[in-house]
Amino acid sequence: MLAAFTLNTAENLPIGLLEVISGSLRVSVSAVGLLVTGYGVTVAVASVPLAHVVRTVPRRHVLTGLLAALVVSSLIAAVATSYWMLLMARLLTALAQALFWAVMGPVAVGLFAPAVRGRVVGALSVAGSLALVLGVPVGTWLGQQSQWRVPVALLAGLGLVSLVTIAVVLPTSPPEEEPAAYGTSPDARRFGIVLGAGTLSATGAFAGYTYVVKFLSDVSGFSPSAVSALFVVFGVACLAGVSITGAVLDRFPQAALTSAVITQAVGMIGLYAVGRDPVAAVVFLVLMGSAIGPVFMTTQNAMLLCAPGRTDIALAANSGLYNAGIAAGAALGGLILPLADVRGTFLAGGLMTVTACAVLISGRLLRQRPESTE
Repeated sequence: MLAAFTLNTAENLPIGLLEVISGSLRVSVSAVGLLVTGYGVTVAVASVPLAHVVRTVPRRHVLTGLLAALVVSSLIAAVATSYWMLLMARLLTALAQALFWAVMGPVAVGLFAPAVRGRVVGALSVAGSLALVLGVPVGTWLGQQSQWRVPVALLAGLGLVSLVTIAVVLPTSPPEEEPAAYGTSPDARRFGIVLGAGTLSATGAFAGYTYVVKFLSDVSGFSPSAVSALFVVFGVACLAGVSITGAVLDRFPQAALTSAVITQAVGMIGLYAVGRDPVAAVVFLVLMGSAIGPVFMTTQNAMLLCAPGRTDIALAANSGLYNAGIAAGAALGGLILPLADVRGTFLAGGLMTVTACAVLISGRLLRQRPESTE
């Protein structure tokens, strides 16, 4: 959980420190924004290849190695004297994160009985969500009060605590012999449906969310200070959604995924339809926030159930495609923005999420169709 919190904070911290880093390194704000975009693209591209390369290495060794990469990259970033040095450090962190979500899931749930594995996935997701609610805001405040290098260096310290704990305590065993190395109910068709729906959902979510600041100010009429407060509200809603979904994930794994995607669709289309009203905007923003975290969490949990082969490869594929969806969504919103107002990005995102719902529902209907007796 601490490693998940640290990596998610590292991924998103530059968002809160764009202008501080820009001034310190004397580069444009858009160049600093590439530190986030490049990070996501690296995770999307590297997840499956890295998981394949280390598929025979004991998980304890893999996790200590990637956490060592997190510590080293954070220290390099903290002392970076140029933009390119900082970018290279960020890409090293991204490689660590690309492998983390593929490996940590099977390792963590494999330590517990199958009946409670959904709650374990939920705990990891709560830690990841706390990065947005606590890690990034605190890191942003520290960076603004001192230097942006201070919170980055602190991430190295948190990573070191995780590294030492895992190196000392986690058992060592061949990956293929671990309890959660393979899906409990292998289903290649279900695997493909979840991957497709998760990617569509991520694309839809970030087609709108990337431009949510502009939406809340231009369409809903909120002041800059109110928009900042609403970001906290969004983060709390995400944390609440993950916590609630994690509690029921073991009992209703498929319904939890479908419900999260439907909730995201309602939130986005509601913002498009009635977002001009400030009260309605807050309501639908909370609905959207309560769904984004659970969508990824429930797709990760589905990989542990329906993976047709090794779960680490399945989780890597899911994480990679989800990050590809994030990048595609941001690009889609950017294409729509000049052609329509910012409301159009939420309409497009909502419709893509509706498509994800249709994929999930059609998949369930196909599974319920009676087999031929011929």
